[in-house]
Amino acid sequence: MSLFLIFIICSLSNLHFSISQQQQNISFFSNIDSPWTPNQNKILLSSNSTFAAGFFPLPSSTNLFTFSVWYNNISNKTVVWSANDNSPVNTSASLVISLTGELTLINNSSGQNLWPSRPVSNSNTTQLILQESGNLIFGTWQSFANPTNTILPNQNITGTILTSKNGKFKFINSSKLVYNDNPFNYWSIGNAFLSLDDQGKISLANGLSYISSDYGDKKLRRLTLDEDGNLRQYSFDPISGKWEDVWSAMYNLGRIQGTCGINAICVYDPFVTFVSCTCPPGFKKNSLEPNSCDRINPITDLKNSKFLRLDYVNFTGGLNQTFSMVSNFTTCQAECLGRQNCLGFLYKYDGNNSCVLQLDTLFYGYWSSGVKGAMFLRVDKSETATEPKFTGLTSVLETSCPVTIRLPFPPEESSATTRNIVIISIFFAAELISGVFFFWAFLKKYTKYRDMARSFGLETMPAGGPKRFSYAEIRDATKNFSDVIGTGSFGIVYKGNLSDGRVVAVKVLKDVTGGDSDFWAEVTIIARMHHLNLVTLWGYCTEKGRRMLIYEYVANGSLDKFLFQKNQVVSYNVETSNVERENQLLNTGSGHKPVLELNIRYRIAVGVARAIAYLHEECLEWVLHCDIKPENILLGEDFCPKVSDFGLAKLKTKEDRMSMSGIRGTRGYLAPEWIRGDRQITSKSDVYSFGMVLLEIITGARNSEQQNSKMESDQWYLPMWAFDKVFKEMSVDEVLDPKIRQSYDNRAHLERVNLMVKTAMWCLQDRADDRPSMGKVAKMLEGSVEITEPKRPVIFYLGADEHNGTLNNSTQH
Repeated sequence: MSLFLIFIICSLSNLHFSISQQQQNISFFSNIDSPWTPNQNKILLSSNSTFAAGFFPLPSSTNLFTFSVWYNNISNKTVVWSANDNSPVNTSASLVISLTGELTLINNSSGQNLWPSRPVSNSNTTQLILQESGNLIFGTWQSFANPTNTILPNQNITGTILTSKNGKFKFINSSKLVYNDNPFNYWSIGNAFLSLDDQGKISLANGLSYISSDYGDKKLRRLTLDEDGNLRQYSFDPISGKWEDVWSAMYNLGRIQGTCGINAICVYDPFVTFVSCTCPPGFKKNSLEPNSCDRINPITDLKNSKFLRLDYVNFTGGLNQTFSMVSNFTTCQAECLGRQNCLGFLYKYDGNNSCVLQLDTLFYGYWSSGVKGAMFLRVDKSETATEPKFTGLTSVLETSCPVTIRLPFPPEESSATTRNIVIISIFFAAELISGVFFFWAFLKKYTKYRDMARSFGLETMPAGGPKRFSYAEIRDATKNFSDVIGTGSFGIVYKGNLSDGRVVAVKVLKDVTGGDSDFWAEVTIIARMHHLNLVTLWGYCTEKGRRMLIYEYVANGSLDKFLFQKNQVVSYNVETSNVERENQLLNTGSGHKPVLELNIRYRIAVGVARAIAYLHEECLEWVLHCDIKPENILLGEDFCPKVSDFGLAKLKTKEDRMSMSGIRGTRGYLAPEWIRGDRQITSKSDVYSFGMVLLEIITGARNSEQQNSKMESDQWYLPMWAFDKVFKEMSVDEVLDPKIRQSYDNRAHLERVNLMVKTAMWCLQDRADDRPSMGKVAKMLEGSVEITEPKRPVIFYLGADEHNGTLNNSTQH
């Protein structure tokens, strides 16, 4: 009997304990409910329970709390605001509304008020409520006006300050990210943020906006300044139950100040979103601070020190820098050698000869391909670390694009004959079963495929052609043809993303004649052309009266954007930081591109020559391009050239010559035979166009732009001007693009300019028979054949005496 009573008493005690621990949901908190303590297990809910507020336990300690607001209806209860982030309270804390209307959060009876801004109401009936937007309100006080590290949809951002949880980073003036209250920001925009909506759009003060990668979907969202110093927009995926990063201010995390310590260089790997702190040559890791580096050999004699080149490396030390414009590289180096506290200098190859001296300390170093220059690090003369860890295209002299081929290792030999027989038998049985299944599937859908082929007239065409995309697939990939990346004589080009993740360029053709079978046949011929320097055709579309070609997307766009951009002059004052200068250069104008140095231009010229030689001499079908110009030469991420728009002219076999009644091509690049109306248009017409493009690659100017010459404008002709400069005046350097003419002190590269000019002169001969084939042009550029001195090109619409090469005034018809 006594055991039974003990069991009943214990059961009642457990029931009372579970009831006391049950969560209490309230819709408001007033002085009648005061005080509110952590052990009451009480939460304040918004009208639809989207948000909750109350004492939230710290992940690191269940006995410490912050009074916070969090997303409530999701499994990942994420805190979006806290009253006491820097001063967590224990179980003895309480939230109190006094009879005088003051709201206080204290850790004990004698503690100070931890609630921000000390809200006071004129009425003792004022309540603490939580709106459905996530805004916590008490009288005139609201949490939206006192954010911590997060902004919610439809919350006003202007005039607020966000601080990361670790207190190291701030988002100030709704436009700048700073580290440790540093006066020099590491990210900024010209116009302040206004608000974030629930569809993923961040509105700016100038009327523009940033949109997320999932823009248009109404989701739970937040804009948060994370502890790594990056400002990100997150949206909640209800399927995975996770917050997804859909927009971020900084792509290269290595450029965030404070990520690495003194003397270190941040290197960001975007594939694994990982930042590593690397020591430059001549430095080693600091034993106490692994993210910092120490110099191995101190500089004993400043006058006899030397410099190590680090491509794409920059240090953003703020006040520890001086910025100037110099005449050449040697001047910049001399300025650094003349200062005892100069630890290195940044020389920018941007056409403006910018020189930045790094003084006293090497702060906030990072590596980025967007740095338009190289850092020259000052080391002792005895330093043996001569091989830099950071190199770029400016020091690579390869003339072909790298292709990596890997073969699997052969399997180890085995003496287990029985096991091998069993494995072979299993594979044979699997292949037999698979063959029967696929044959059955083929018979089942044979009628469908046959009717489709008949409807398009394709039943007699060979198999193995390019992929046929539906109009719906292309429309979805291009977002209803919204992103135009180029226009040309054959149509408009749109950027798109296929369902398998590939980025493509969709060319919508115009004025294309012929039936579907003829179009399919020409597309098949183009798709069979495979060369490293040709744009790859992946498929086509013929629906709804439209004909489209789907190509691979080439990241850096066309060559003309790099060659013919005008010099942009950006002025700075002494107080302008290096990061702000670089941001201004990146944001100056529209589509400002880095200047291509000579070795890259040479590699582009060789790659284009090889591609055209392949079209002329190595394809199964003989192909004329008929429109070679910088706009049809695209550059990949490593500046590997790819020729586009080939094969769109009429194709015939190699034995036939092309006889075209209409002019095809672009003014300025047309061979003389097009203008004279010759019946026979051969591959030598493409040779002439390539010669004109080669001259533009060297000079950096359009062939229609008159250079420094006293010749009348109606008599101006770029090839004649270049010929006179190189072969008469012996001034090879004057034909070189002024933007790169002063980039180097030695003149060894002018020999390469001389080779390129000679090749161009032979390509630009008036008589087609005098021009070399494209195969020979490629060998001339590679230096594998001897180049004799060419004849002087003449303006092709003026007559020329074939015996002595002099001009006359008779017009050729």
